[in-house]
Amino acid sequence: MSTPQLTAEQEAEAQRWTDLALDKTREELLQMNRLLVSRPDSELLGATEFALRDRCHQIGARILETALSERKKGGTTGRA
Repeated sequence: MSTPQLTAEQEAEAQRWTDLALDKTREELLQMNRLLVSRPDSELLGATEFALRDRCHQIGARILETALSERKKGGTTGRA
C-alpha cells in the first residue's frame, strides 16, 4: 500500500491519531512480544503465529474505533 499525499492538516491529524493508537495499543504490543520471547524458535509458527494475527486484528479494530470516535467528535474537517 502506497502512502497517500496528505495536506499539512491531514498529516497533523494522522500524527495525532497515531499517538492515540499507540497509547491504546502499547499494552497489547507488550503482550505480543512477551508471547514471542517466551516461545522457542520451533514454536514461532503455527499456534503462536495465529495468536499474534488475532492480536493484530484487535489492534486494527482499536485503530478503526479511534478514527471513528475522533471523526464523531469533529476532529477532522476533510472528507470522510
